[in-house]
Amino acid sequence: MSFPLLTATAVLPAAGAIATAAVPAARRTAAKWVALLVSLGTLALAVAVLIRFDPGGDRYQLTESHAWIAEFGVRYELGVDGIAVALLALTALLVPFVILAGWHDADPLESGSRRWRPTQGYFALILALEAMVILSFEATDVFLFYILFEAMLIPLYFLIGGFGDRAHGAFRTAASKDEGERAAAAQRSYAAVKFLLYNLAGGLIMLAAVIGLYVVAGNFSLGEIAEARANGSLSIATSTERWLFLGFFFAFAVKAPLWPLHTWLPNAMGESTAPVAVLITAVVDKVGTFAMLRYCLQLFPEASKWATPVILVLAVIGIIYGALLAVGQRDIKRLIAYASISHFGFIIMGIFAMTSQGQSGATLYMVNHGLSTAVLMLIAGFLISRRGSRLIADYGGVQKVAPVLAGTFLIGGLATLSLPGLAPFVSEFLVLVGTFTRYPAIGVVATFGIVLAALYTLVLYQRTMTGPVKPEVAALPDLRVRELLVVAPLVALLIFLGVYPKPVADIVDPAVRQTMSDVHKQDPRPEVEAAK
Repeated sequence: MSFPLLTATAVLPAAGAIATAAVPAARRTAAKWVALLVSLGTLALAVAVLIRFDPGGDRYQLTESHAWIAEFGVRYELGVDGIAVALLALTALLVPFVILAGWHDADPLESGSRRWRPTQGYFALILALEAMVILSFEATDVFLFYILFEAMLIPLYFLIGGFGDRAHGAFRTAASKDEGERAAAAQRSYAAVKFLLYNLAGGLIMLAAVIGLYVVAGNFSLGEIAEARANGSLSIATSTERWLFLGFFFAFAVKAPLWPLHTWLPNAMGESTAPVAVLITAVVDKVGTFAMLRYCLQLFPEASKWATPVILVLAVIGIIYGALLAVGQRDIKRLIAYASISHFGFIIMGIFAMTSQGQSGATLYMVNHGLSTAVLMLIAGFLISRRGSRLIADYGGVQKVAPVLAGTFLIGGLATLSLPGLAPFVSEFLVLVGTFTRYPAIGVVATFGIVLAALYTLVLYQRTMTGPVKPEVAALPDLRVRELLVVAPLVALLIFLGVYPKPVADIVDPAVRQTMSDVHKQDPRPEVEAAK
């Protein structure tokens, strides 16, 4: 029996979470090192998956299948295609940097504080979340995926509600430190509960759709259901398919998030520490867009085509709406959150443009957005921890006192606006090309999101990094060695994939072609006037 590599990529961080939580309370540094080493081990396993995966081979590879709940046809089935491999690698890559960036985020507060920050619990929750996200990318049993889709809400709820940003606006207006802590805790609790309620509502609707799928298909195996649909042995009534599609899509649209189901994201990212905010938008939210490709298009191809016009309109509204709200933000982290809502609009637009360029671009966008958002948010977190404020107005002239911090912040911002030569440009270009070829009006409107992205990114940099040095930032230290170890590899990847995206494109393109085949779509032929 071959080594269960996919299971190992999830079991290692899950076991690491238990080991980290079990470290004695007085050994906080040891707990951090355990978490970091486990995350690096998981990254090594993800690299092994990349090496063993053959882009030209079977659709799902490294498969595992074992009976689980036989009475209901539920199996423990795993397998990865090119899209899953790319997102698995992104998750495993980002978590070590997240742990390193948040090295001191869960240390005990100063003496006299009412709250104790359990360091072991913070890093254990990060590893537990990593295990669930990785396994959700690998699952090919619909019921197993649903369990993971819901279970990942638990560690993230505690990460948002239990570990918040110390540079909190609630402390500014509070009459005392204790009052400020209580106000900050209330805002974190609100953000965590809002996140949980939105995603639970989506999950409950999806559960009804999962049950409905079992009633019409008789099992939960993604491969078997898709094959039966393709060869005509399983026929689903049109109205039934549309209702099932809507049940799945609603849950994925909340997770993604798609306008108007997005309102939980700015609260969650704003109240989280910067590393947790990266986990939310660069890792967890990708489960929603990934699931649209794997489940909505593969299981419900006709319903996907039926819903495409409405979804494209919602996506382009999200692009413009998120960008406009980002322009008007005064809080650095909320600005990045609204920018992410705009970018997820591009991803969803690329998926439902139903062209190979659009879907390849959307998949690349998931990877590249994860890298660019990680760079921008983590450097913003380093900046905020130095100044003690998230407000843009409290900064100015930072590039004169911390040039390396300002320079890397600029690279992250330029990647966010998809500057040519940086990774997100390639994916955004492909999404727009793929959309133009089939839905030119949608493509035209979406391009305004690029203009707005340049506006909010450059204004953010101008107001925080340029101009006269404010007295409060005059003594700001530049990036330290640990912080450079976090930022430098991610910046290098942004540049490398911006110049040479072929390694990722070669992995995802065969999977995209399979998805296009599932929905019986071909790329539109260019209308070229015949030569006379």
